[in-house]
Amino acid sequence: MERIDRIETIKQYNDSVGAETLHPLVSVVNFDEIPTYQYFKRYMGVYCVFLKYIKCGDMRYGCQSYDYEDGTLVFISPGQIYGIDGRNEIIKPWGKALVFHPDLLAGTSLAKQIKDYSFFSYEVNEALHLSKKERKAINDCFEKILTEIDQNIDKHSKTLIVSNIELLLNYCMRYYDRQFITRNHVNKDILIRFENLLKDYFTSGKSKTLGLPSVTYCAEQLFLSANYFGDLIKKETGSTALDYIQSKLIEEAKAILFDHEKSVSDIAYELGFKYQQHFTRLFKQKTGLTPLQYRVNA
Repeated sequence: MERIDRIETIKQYNDSVGAETLHPLVSVVNFDEIPTYQYFKRYMGVYCVFLKYIKCGDMRYGCQSYDYEDGTLVFISPGQIYGIDGRNEIIKPWGKALVFHPDLLAGTSLAKQIKDYSFFSYEVNEALHLSKKERKAINDCFEKILTEIDQNIDKHSKTLIVSNIELLLNYCMRYYDRQFITRNHVNKDILIRFENLLKDYFTSGKSKTLGLPSVTYCAEQLFLSANYFGDLIKKETGSTALDYIQSKLIEEAKAILFDHEKSVSDIAYELGFKYQQHFTRLFKQKTGLTPLQYRVNA
């Protein structure tokens, strides 16, 4: 069985990469200053933001090449397993890491808001790719955090460190929005595959055996994490992935309702609903009519 190291504290992480621990709850690691080492799989009990100074196509996680190759940001949240490839190759990392413990956020507004930064649940191959200007802004945030860590801890330290982490994460939100926009051709391809996936789901009868198509199911079929997929669909269409699925579901229902030999109960079952009343409720919510009223008026 492949070994999985558990990283529960900042000191454990720093020790694993050969970095000094200056603060018990937060660390900024400069990989240029640490020795080579081998990557292992790690269970992470801390938040990590990795800034890689490397082209994504050269990375070992199977990323494709992208337009922005001056830096790549990868995000890890507590509870995730993180690893590169497990090939026992000696690696000389190049870049930086911001690592902070959830306890650092206790009592701050960021503790409540951290869940809104959905990129912490993206897969590694959905990393954020930065331009030179973007990388400079991120580096400035890293340096401000490091400056505070290097200071003697006082009553202002936590506020300033957390504020700069929040600033960093807000920049990342902006840059991800840019990335979704600039990858328009990639997004369009995913939308087409998404539509074809839903069309096949209903025509092949999968809805009868698997039930209603979920966001998670669709994301997995498109080899994306559910959060990244949901954010992409929202940016591209203005609707949530669930709303998009439900809209396609209603379109399919409308077409089937023209077949008067099928009862509403039969149609609900065919579409993947466990109960007819759930189908009727959703149909009326989306169209303003019950399935029977739509059939009569159609």
